[in-house]
Amino acid sequence: MGLGGCIILIAVGAILTFATDWDMQGVNLDLVGIILMIVGLIGVTTFSSIARRRRVVVPPATPVVEDPAVHHRRDGYSDGYGV
Repeated sequence: MGLGGCIILIAVGAILTFATDWDMQGVNLDLVGIILMIVGLIGVTTFSSIARRRRVVVPPATPVVEDPAVHHRRDGYSDGYGV
């Protein structure tokens, strides 16, 4: 269940607790609403703690330092052509 589902649970629980005056035999809608709000809050805190752990700070990549170019001196004698 994602963050949206948790927020929906909180909203439905608040509606059942504060905005309805229905009387169902054998069911206390106020208690059901409070339970839904508590479950939604637990879900939000769990989701936020998991999301915080997923954010991994990656250090910036170290630049690749290439060896300086080796310049071979071509004087005609050291490379075998001037012999």
